[in-house]
Amino acid sequence: MNKNSKRFALGALFAGIAGYLTGILTAPKSGKETREDVKNAAAKAKREAEKSLKSLHSEATVLLTRGKKLTSKLEESGKKDLEKFVTAATVAKEKARDMLTALHDGDVEDADLKTAVADVKEAIDHLRAYLDKHE
Repeated sequence: MNKNSKRFALGALFAGIAGYLTGILTAPKSGKETREDVKNAAAKAKREAEKSLKSLHSEATVLLTRGKKLTSKLEESGKKDLEKFVTAATVAKEKARDMLTALHDGDVEDADLKTAVADVKEAIDHLRAYLDKHE
């Protein structure tokens, strides 16, 4: 999946959730039913974010392995550039793992979750682009 497709999918997911919540809040239901619907929508959003983070974590692992293999083939200046992207992807992978743990513990805010997903995607996209260009 390319960068634009991922961004579109993520944007569509969040837009869908926002539309769903708007529909729920304006629907003629009792407060109890509405709260239950909101609770279910929030749980669904977190499951989707968890799925996305797991996928990104796995993708980061694959790209980091590719990066380590490429290191031996590069000149010194290329190694420094690659190390920068590998370090960023490693940090992003750890952040994804930490967010997954926090998600399971129920200690994560939606804004933090969105930021983590965006940060991990960005680091992975940069590493992938570098690897694709230099392999």
